[in-house]
Amino acid sequence: MTHSAVRIPIWNHGLWRQAHLARFLDRPIKVALLPSRSAEQGAWLCWGAKPSARRTAWYAVRSNEPLLRLEDGFLRSCGLGVDGHPPLALVVDDLGIYYDATRPSRLEALIASSDPEPDALAQARRAIGLIRRHRLSKYNHAPELALPPLAPGRQTRVLVIDQTLGDVSVRLGGADADVFAAMLRAALAENPDAEIWIKTHPDVVSGKKRGYLDAPRLADADPRIRLMADDVSPLMLLEQVDKVYAVTSQMGFEALMLDKPVVCFGLPWYAGWGLTDDRSAALATVRPRRMHPRTVEQLFDAAYLRYSRYIDPLTGKAGTIFDVIEWLARNKALNDQTRGTLYCVGMSMWKRAVVRPFLTSPSSRLHFVRSPAALARRALAPDSRIVVWGIKHEAALAALAAQRRLPVWRMEDGFLRSVGLGSDLFRPVSLVVDQSGMYYDPASGSMLERIIATQQLDVGDLERARCFRRDYVKLKLSKYNLSRSGLNIDSGGRKVLLVPGQVEDDASIRRGSPVVRSNLDLLRAVRAANPDACILYKAHPDVVAGNRQGAVPPEELAALADQCVNDANIIDCILAADEVHTMTSLSGFEALLHGRMVHCYGGPFYAGWGLTVDHYPLPARQRRVDLDALVFAVMLTYPRYVLPGGQGFASAEQVMHFLVAQAAGTQVSAGSHWVGRRARKVKALIELLRGR
Repeated sequence: MTHSAVRIPIWNHGLWRQAHLARFLDRPIKVALLPSRSAEQGAWLCWGAKPSARRTAWYAVRSNEPLLRLEDGFLRSCGLGVDGHPPLALVVDDLGIYYDATRPSRLEALIASSDPEPDALAQARRAIGLIRRHRLSKYNHAPELALPPLAPGRQTRVLVIDQTLGDVSVRLGGADADVFAAMLRAALAENPDAEIWIKTHPDVVSGKKRGYLDAPRLADADPRIRLMADDVSPLMLLEQVDKVYAVTSQMGFEALMLDKPVVCFGLPWYAGWGLTDDRSAALATVRPRRMHPRTVEQLFDAAYLRYSRYIDPLTGKAGTIFDVIEWLARNKALNDQTRGTLYCVGMSMWKRAVVRPFLTSPSSRLHFVRSPAALARRALAPDSRIVVWGIKHEAALAALAAQRRLPVWRMEDGFLRSVGLGSDLFRPVSLVVDQSGMYYDPASGSMLERIIATQQLDVGDLERARCFRRDYVKLKLSKYNLSRSGLNIDSGGRKVLLVPGQVEDDASIRRGSPVVRSNLDLLRAVRAANPDACILYKAHPDVVAGNRQGAVPPEELAALADQCVNDANIIDCILAADEVHTMTSLSGFEALLHGRMVHCYGGPFYAGWGLTVDHYPLPARQRRVDLDALVFAVMLTYPRYVLPGGQGFASAEQVMHFLVAQAAGTQVSAGSHWVGRRARKVKALIELLRGR
């Protein structure tokens, strides 16, 4: 590939500020004031068929250099560009642009060229399957809404897609307002027993913009016509209709991917290939260029795999469609979960800096409120949600939520958190946001409990969980990933039991272990049941650091435990033990991953599913699950992961490898260091003020 520079006129500042542009093009970018006089052959860059493109085309002619036209790709982003979400996909066209049927385009040439190889078609089918599964579109911020039941006497639904007045693809696709009117007349006449749904833009209904169809007036005039003016997931909407009428909208091709019949009244890029019922009067103008019938997979291969270029959202480097699909699917799902106006109550400045990236999404509006009383004085929108960390303000917020009829969301650290302790102000790379309870409270009906009890996993899901578990175990990861020190145990041939200590005033003990409630009580129970065993006791790192309570009196510890292993890494301790005995510690879950028997004296999230020896009954957990299903729920579904400097939400696998790399270059001990803590807090507060 040539690496000569691509030139952008200096007045086109929006284009030369485009994120990752050089990576998309794999060529250097130069901002030029005048047409080029350079001997080095380059190219000029413009955006689609905008009016500004004509001026850039003049530069290209004067320089005797080619013109490249850019446009957003068909899988662009999670949120809208006007809201600051950069594109993850761009198309680059050296002939025209895909929506301009008045001239050839590179996409048209790719479709008309020789048939793709079987491997390429297999990739196309795989990508289409993923897009359908996750309901992905160009933008992916809109909610998934279900249509009401069919009206009496109606047997089918037909979707008529309006577009915004002045859409350049309409004019260059050989259509105008009369064509839209003819399309609606045809839909009504050809489908006498159907509901006719007009999909129009929300800005049209609000009066900010105009559409080609006066949809509100038409809906009032004809009882068969229904109006869909909400911002709704395109694929979710298309799934619920039986037939689609379009002019040049990209939703027409998405309907083809869903195997829906599509009638085209314009000349979009996917018309004229034998897949659509083409009604455009201008069809003859493109027929010589679109002579050969094509399949949906062939069109997809040309448009999404060869014509489009992609950026890996987390690295900013050139990526593939599958990098983008994976990221969009994850971020779309979390955007749907975080929809609304979020009021975070009672959080310190440090905590605000921590939670901001985990609650920021295209459909959320985030506010921080000092106290429940301050929140009570506010007028709250119907889509408001109360977000709280821990149980500090629980009673007051529960009363306010009941009065205002608002949900309460709870946040906590995730299970693969950081390289260093939270109490030492090491920022997390994972948090959980639970909209019904919290994982450490078995009586709360948490999202995690519901996920484990109801999830239906396919072979691919279980294989992903198995691979994650394999790598997690091989890398000896844990929640905090503290540095390792030597571990020497002389058990004298006895069975070795590990008892991990916990922070005794932690909510997981207060809510999840109502019978055995302290480290001393746990040691006594384990020793009473196992008088001849070798018991290892490892105090919680926060207790060792002096940040939290839970110390066992030395004389009691000497009488109940054979060895105290506070300085050893928790994974080394687990590997040295035959069994782990715990109240609710995450160490019990990590021990399951390493194949150890686990005894639970409380109700941690991993107990009650048939994988542990339970000393505390959990009758609500009736389902039996295998370890990989538990891993899928606990590590791959429930938490949210964010990488420093990354865009959006990351995957558990990406975070796992990030922590390994970070740990390799960071020496972190369990001790509390005042200077380090303050430095981390200052850095977090600076980032909070910057809105990062």
